[in-house]
Amino acid sequence: MPFPLPRRSLLASAAGAALLVGCSSGPEETEESAGGSPSASERARARGAQESNGLLVRYDAVLAVHPALAGLLGPLRAEVVRHVEAFGGREKAAPSPTASSPTASAPASSSPTSTAPAAPVTEKDALVGLAGAERALADRRAAELVDMPGELARLLASVAAAGAAHAYLLTEGTR
Repeated sequence: MPFPLPRRSLLASAAGAALLVGCSSGPEETEESAGGSPSASERARARGAQESNGLLVRYDAVLAVHPALAGLLGPLRAEVVRHVEAFGGREKAAPSPTASSPTASAPASSSPTSTAPAAPVTEKDALVGLAGAERALADRRAAELVDMPGELARLLASVAAAGAAHAYLLTEGTR
């Protein structure tokens, strides 16, 4: 499906943000906590990777039920994988819903962000749900970045911007 010019420009901007994110995945020179407990930066990185993995589970649940959306969702999902890596995480294998049930949900795990809700029956509802998840995560990351040191703040800003662009593209995909 060809994208109109404004969408291509936005996608190029989102891709540029992802490239910045990829460059920002190096070690952070932050404060060390006493007693070997993780620093605030380390906790923020782990949370970022976990939340991005949770978003991947949502994408996979939608793609399992609506494979026709692969052209739209594939590039966005690939960027989310890069976000996981930028935070120092690794993509977790997503549980696959049963093919016979269009509303099957992924099995629960110990993390609330890694459990995908049932994929909506209609493609439009699925895109709206993904857009809402991307927007909410982008907003949380934008709010969190003010309390982080430089490099991590830049990473959070970049990933938040990419998430906002994803939300826009997903919303436009419903029209």
